[in-house]
Amino acid sequence: QLDEWQADMDKMRARAAKASVDAQLEMREQIKMVEALIKEGQQSLIQVAEAGEDAWDAVKSGVDSAWNVFRASMSEAREKFRDKD
Repeated sequence: QLDEWQADMDKMRARAAKASVDAQLEMREQIKMVEALIKEGQQSLIQVAEAGEDAWDAVKSGVDSAWNVFRASMSEAREKFRDKD
């Protein structure tokens, strides 16, 4: 899933490069936010990988919450970029 989202980010960057100056500023802010969320998602995956079975339940709820926020943010970013086309 992260690879797919990274590909989406590449498309967003390409669209931003072709947009008007005002749209570029807004798109860049959106890209920064999504990039930060991707990093958080990667960190969550590392935590899950490093968590032993005993720690899994504690880590799982936090990871689930982070992924839900990330998915919603990616959806929002995609919609905003579609609106700019």
